Amino acid sequence: MIILITGALGFIGSNLADKLLREGHQIVGLDNFDPFYGTNIKKNNISNALKNERFHLVEADIRDKVKLEECFAKYDIGMVIHLAAKAGVRPSIMNPEETYDVNVTGTLNLLETMRKFKVPKLIFASSSSVYGNNKKVPFSETDNVDFPISPYAASKKACELLCHTYHHLYDFDVFCLRFFTVFGPRQRPDLAINKFTDNILHQQPIEMYGDGSTARDYTYIEDILDGIYLSLDKVKGYEIINLGESKTITLSKMISVIEKKLNRKAIFNRMPMQAGDVNYTNAEITKAKNILGYNPKWKFEDGIEEFIKWKLNV
Repeated sequence: MIILITGALGFIGSNLADKLLREGHQIVGLDNFDPFYGTNIKKNNISNALKNERFHLVEADIRDKVKLEECFAKYDIGMVIHLAAKAGVRPSIMNPEETYDVNVTGTLNLLETMRKFKVPKLIFASSSSVYGNNKKVPFSETDNVDFPISPYAASKKACELLCHTYHHLYDFDVFCLRFFTVFGPRQRPDLAINKFTDNILHQQPIEMYGDGSTARDYTYIEDILDGIYLSLDKVKGYEIINLGESKTITLSKMISVIEKKLNRKAIFNRMPMQAGDVNYTNAEITKAKNILGYNPKWKFEDGIEEFIKWKLNV
């Protein structure tokens, strides 16, 4: 079976392509080389996969119906792992139209192409951002997520609804995996851990939003990859599943761990909280454990150490 990965040159997509290739799968990686960050970074991300004869790269945008259909016509795709998205809470506030165009219209185009080519199995990358400032913790898949606080979060919720619609109408099997603050080698340069590490290394001030008490359920990339991999042969019906570590790390703690691993002190530029940022995320992962056999193994400190090793050798 050939697996199509959309967004294959990104942080999660490229790591996933490498993992699935190691496991013997045939992969078609689709990406539009979005200029949100340097194309040289994406080329480095996918350099290992490109050496493998079981990997095929397709440069296309999920908003381009013609290119999508050409891809499905050329390759005998049996499953789709949909990671492509216009990423980021703050960029979505600056440009909500493009966020919706890519994330929602692009996902609809993909679902329609899958329907046309009779490919009914999908793993969709959703986000913990759909929970907004949920008062109940940890966040459970049964919680009400009708109150997103950014266009990005709203777009991910809209995509989950589209996935359910295609499950209902066309009997698609879909797992919507809600990722909780993924970090590790190849993390996007705009994300906090990567930015803070860069700034501390170069003795530049880091922008610290709020008083440092906001907290995230940081999940190391290898645990996320395990969750996706465990889903491959279990996708049946329609399920929403949290993939997190199930512990929280405050912003202050995150910075202190980076300082310790780098043996350098941060210079702070303290800023007010930003619109769209949630105060807290924490995953309830019982469902992931029961359905997938998911069991996150990476401690935050160990993950930061691996990230920094990668960062210093890029």
